[in-house]
Amino acid sequence: METPPIEIEAKFAVPRLDPIRSQLLDRSARLVLPRLQETNLRFDDADGRLGRDGKVLRLRTNHDTRLTYKAPGPDPEHRVEVEVEVDDAAAARQLLERLGFQVVLVYEKYRETYALAGARVMLDELPFGLFVEVEAEDLVSVRTTAEALGLDWSERLALGYLRLFESLRQRHGWSFRDATFANFAGRPTPGFEDVIEVAGRR
Repeated sequence: METPPIEIEAKFAVPRLDPIRSQLLDRSARLVLPRLQETNLRFDDADGRLGRDGKVLRLRTNHDTRLTYKAPGPDPEHRVEVEVEVDDAAAARQLLERLGFQVVLVYEKYRETYALAGARVMLDELPFGLFVEVEAEDLVSVRTTAEALGLDWSERLALGYLRLFESLRQRHGWSFRDATFANFAGRPTPGFEDVIEVAGRR
């Protein structure tokens, strides 16, 4: 059996994205994808088995549609990831539902993607905060790229977006389940320090 592909990345909360974008442009980073809105549907079975095991089954739509499976790796910076592109988001959702999975969470973000020295840098705007993700083929490259952009390696986040949102939701008593921009309309966005306090570091 083939060894499953491993995603190697680190995530950082930031108060503003402009300084990171400026650092990227100063280093002649290549814009891979302009700022696009993403819609992510996360699936689980009726017993919540995937979530309990730290696994993710996600259907994501932005410039294309991708079905992704993620599972814990040997440490927080490494995760098993299997991803396929699909032509029809509605058909993919129907297939998953026929297999017994159901949508348990919808979350949205705006993402802008750059390539820099063999790494990918994603500037993410979520309804509850601003973040930078750095992904590369090895952890040394992830760290080198992050530090070149002025990101403190010791401040990389311990939580993924969904666990971070759930922690914020409980802290603030939000009654809605989904992390969509519509749900946050007219609602103050959590401050940077609020996100950092809830997220913790790796």
